[in-house]
Amino acid sequence: MTSTALASPRQSFHLLVPASEPNPELCKTLLSAFVLGYPAPTLINWGRDIKESGLYAGSSSHAAKVRGVLDFLNDKSQLKDEDLVLVIDGYDVWFQLPPKILVERYHELVEEADSRLKGRYGMISEDQNGDSLAERVSKYKQTVIWGADKICWPNAKEDPACAAVPYSTLPKDVYGPETDKDPQHFLNRPRYLNSGNVIGPAKDLRLIYELAAHKIEDEGEGAMGDQLVFAEIFGEQEFQRETLRKASQGTGGRWLDWLSDTLGTSDSPLSANVTINNVTTVPGKRYEYSLGLDYESRLFQTMTHSADDIEFIIYNASSDLLSTHHSLPLFLSQDLQTANPPFTYASPGNRTIESKSSRKTLLLPYSPNLDNLPDQNVGGIEMSWRDMPLATNIRSAAVPALLHINGDKSLLTSWWSKLWYHPYARALLRRFVRSTQTPEAATAAVNGGTGWWDLRGGRGGVWTDQRTWMAWDEVCKGVEDVVFKDGKGVWRKEEGDGRVVNAFGKALVGDDEE
Repeated sequence: MTSTALASPRQSFHLLVPASEPNPELCKTLLSAFVLGYPAPTLINWGRDIKESGLYAGSSSHAAKVRGVLDFLNDKSQLKDEDLVLVIDGYDVWFQLPPKILVERYHELVEEADSRLKGRYGMISEDQNGDSLAERVSKYKQTVIWGADKICWPNAKEDPACAAVPYSTLPKDVYGPETDKDPQHFLNRPRYLNSGNVIGPAKDLRLIYELAAHKIEDEGEGAMGDQLVFAEIFGEQEFQRETLRKASQGTGGRWLDWLSDTLGTSDSPLSANVTINNVTTVPGKRYEYSLGLDYESRLFQTMTHSADDIEFIIYNASSDLLSTHHSLPLFLSQDLQTANPPFTYASPGNRTIESKSSRKTLLLPYSPNLDNLPDQNVGGIEMSWRDMPLATNIRSAAVPALLHINGDKSLLTSWWSKLWYHPYARALLRRFVRSTQTPEAATAAVNGGTGWWDLRGGRGGVWTDQRTWMAWDEVCKGVEDVVFKDGKGVWRKEEGDGRVVNAFGKALVGDDEE
């Protein structure tokens, strides 16, 4: 996918989903990506029996997840160094907002971090353009962003992964006087890396995944999972950054550090009041990987010890906005106020009511019983994001682009029906699949409209890392009662068993169905 929000016209956007086998929860993830117009997901390690195949060193799902993503990142025929890559967990992540907003927020976070890092660590002179003209740039940068969690696991609490990482950018009293003092972690600000979601340029992610693969495959650190390894890489980076900052301080800076340590007011994670297992610095070893976290959950909302921070709010409903549970005044963010209406993302290129040609496609002929959506019958007025129930972090006032349902897995059932698109899931998916079969689709492809048309041939389906295309039907059979929960029956057979073909003429329902 090429988005206008990307930094360069040559930069594409890739969505990678490590998932080896079908599962209703995977289908929820895929559905959420489809109806919001994300690029066709690429399933990593699909169909592989990791333990039996011995394909990857360590023969564990953790090793396979890291190595599988790394293999894709190393495939220069499928992506360029400057491409933006989003990697998400396959069985507990739901998208809530469209990709344009996620990508724009990513770039905002990068810029904000650049300013913050300049203030703390200073600047250096660097020839960035190869023209021998040095420019003053931030000593460190943040181009790879992970989700932030309230707990540090499974690393030991004295390890840099837990003790040397920066404090959250959220206010120090965001949970009141008990902020960061809660032994149960519910009132603590998120500051620890969660490995479930990450976004960054392909070339920067490649370096991180190469190191992670080395730690898992060559140093035997995979037993505790990729979570431990990625958190360790982040902790070692931050330990080195802060150690070098302290070592470079002048007399005045060292005195201020000593005073803040003594008073217990230091903002350094390496404060004298904190016990940290030192990192033995290896000469020539790289520690800087441009990692950072999304502390305010503008991109990724992790759910471990954070479910109480989330409320589903309709921003047009005064009762929701005046709730006494809110610690901050809540307003719909500017990017959502100016975004296209929610129901348009399932049929890009045709913003609202579907064209006559779309409704007559052989793939999924229009059905009033199955395809009725609010943007077709509310007096011609499109519903906006203000009209949708949006999961909102009431502590940061952010509406996250995606939700990562780690922690309490019962939320995978109880919260799924709360998402704004769930009541219309079947109709939106049908609209999404139909949008590939129309003149609008062909026109978009001719005009280079890859922002919504995948030139490899697919919408309403996925690619595997073996370059195989699979339609929704092939990945998500028999999940209707869990995913749609609308009682309308089997996908594509709701109104009988007439022959239905896919974009390549293969029968998905009917005579030659396999």
